[in-house]
Amino acid sequence: MPARLLPVLILLATLAFAASPFMVTNFAGFDPALFPVPQNDPPVQPAGWAFAIWGLLYLWLIVSAGYGVLRRADTPAWAPHRPWLLANLVLGVAWLPAAERSVLGATVLLGAMLVLSLPALFRTPRRDRWWLQAPLALYAGWLTAAFSASVGLVLAGWGLMAETPAALVALCFALVVGVTVQMRLGRAPGYGLALIWALVAIATKNAAVPNLPVAALAGAGAAVVLLVVIMRTRRRPSAG
Repeated sequence: MPARLLPVLILLATLAFAASPFMVTNFAGFDPALFPVPQNDPPVQPAGWAFAIWGLLYLWLIVSAGYGVLRRADTPAWAPHRPWLLANLVLGVAWLPAAERSVLGATVLLGAMLVLSLPALFRTPRRDRWWLQAPLALYAGWLTAAFSASVGLVLAGWGLMAETPAALVALCFALVVGVTVQMRLGRAPGYGLALIWALVAIATKNAAVPNLPVAALAGAGAAVVLLVVIMRTRRRPSAG
């Protein structure tokens, strides 16, 4: 594939990804009827306001992709992340239509998107941080939270666990992945900040119910991730 073609394909895939909400009928979470055990208001799902982050993600990813075409199409440092990001975005276009029909299919897609987003993020250059690394970090952090929540929904929705234990397992998974990634990639605090955003949304929702175990773990997890972000950010530029 010609090197200059990849940036164009990424821009087109990003535009299609951002347009994907218009392909579905006002998606606002998985339909409870898709689960063998209906999930009407599961504790693992963040408060509704948390999903506003998608507006920022779509816009920033489009700006990044446009900059990549116009200013960095031939820049070698921008080449390593591109195959991973393109594959991620292609799957992202299919995610919302899949989520309207199959929880398991959408969860598998989310997992694949997360797996692809992390190599893309780790391969971003130090240069052009705000044009490339920052939007990808925020996106990968949110995918970590989204996939973890989806795993919790599957555990509860298929009767493998009650809702609260399933939420606790999902939160532990998100924290293990999130802290590991943030410790290794201190130059990308946006990753941790997106995860914190989701954890705070889960904590506040469950504090109001109340579901104290989930609220406490989500709140404590947000504090731990914030501590890691601060610690690793202070260690730059010598640390990765």
